[in-house]
Amino acid sequence: HFYIFHVTDNTSDNKINLCGVLSASESNPNHLTGQIYRNMPNLTVAVLAPNGYSRELGKKGTSTDITFYNLKKGHDTVTLLEPTRYPDRLAPLFYVVSMAHEAIVVVEEITPMLAEWILMLDCADVKAGTIILKNYIQPEQIAPLIKGTVLESYTVMEEDFITLSAALLERAAAQPDLEPKEGAVGTVPIDHHFNVRGIGTVILGCVAEGWIKKHDKMRVEPIGKTCQVRSVQKHDDDFPSAYEGDRVGCALKDIEADDLDRGYVLTTNPAIIHKTEIVGKAHLVKYWPAAFKEQMVVSLGHWMQFLSARVVGVENGDDWHNPTLTIELETPLVFKPGDKAVIHY
Repeated sequence: HFYIFHVTDNTSDNKINLCGVLSASESNPNHLTGQIYRNMPNLTVAVLAPNGYSRELGKKGTSTDITFYNLKKGHDTVTLLEPTRYPDRLAPLFYVVSMAHEAIVVVEEITPMLAEWILMLDCADVKAGTIILKNYIQPEQIAPLIKGTVLESYTVMEEDFITLSAALLERAAAQPDLEPKEGAVGTVPIDHHFNVRGIGTVILGCVAEGWIKKHDKMRVEPIGKTCQVRSVQKHDDDFPSAYEGDRVGCALKDIEADDLDRGYVLTTNPAIIHKTEIVGKAHLVKYWPAAFKEQMVVSLGHWMQFLSARVVGVENGDDWHNPTLTIELETPLVFKPGDKAVIHY
């Protein structure tokens, strides 16, 4: 079980950005009668490309610091995510990568930004994807950059939106068509929330684990309130339930939109906790130039949370590339022990 850390300064200084891993202790989480429903298969794809690239593939949806595009054919759906306000902010890049089953990486030139994309995808372990080469860039030019990363197994192709959209829908159709088991639990991190006249509080998010169902009573972490799911929608269609990976809109009862914030988590899973201190073993990537130091101010990302934090303890042992870190957060981090996270310095 690992917390995955991404460590970087910024994308404008011509330096390669950096990543690492922090593992949580499983034994101590302070250290880091069911009806059968048919599920609509959904594939979530991070699109790392010039802003608006996905308009050639899908219909534009919600747009803030991240923009959603929707591709649908019959029961098969693809959610395309773009980090609209990146590189001004790193958080949108983390958000789209953390939600993705796979990625599309459009290489127009070889830049420090491309290096950051590669390392973020590798740290988040996004194992499937497509690399689109433009401006006469050849596969052998990027081969040294992706060697030893998840991108080494990505498909490399020329730009062809028809072929690409067909392939995405085919992989969406291949997503497992699962059934909710009795007693199944589920978790949805909130990425958008608002009030709709005549309906009430509505949240948008991707199911991070398990199942959620209409009428579920869910905890709202980290505030500890309880709400009920009045309805579940996927791509504007009503469903009785949604499964891990589904993009959902849920109308909620017993909670106000003003009570919520991006990064809050709806869950029926008793294993989900929140902490303001995380302790674990870190594994820094080979590019990181020096040992971690106490009092370093960082940002920790998990699901739709990207929180300010401080390193308050460093034990390097025999290898400073693998220190034990103690990290304190100003705002509680919501997670399940063993989940993955990202750190930005």
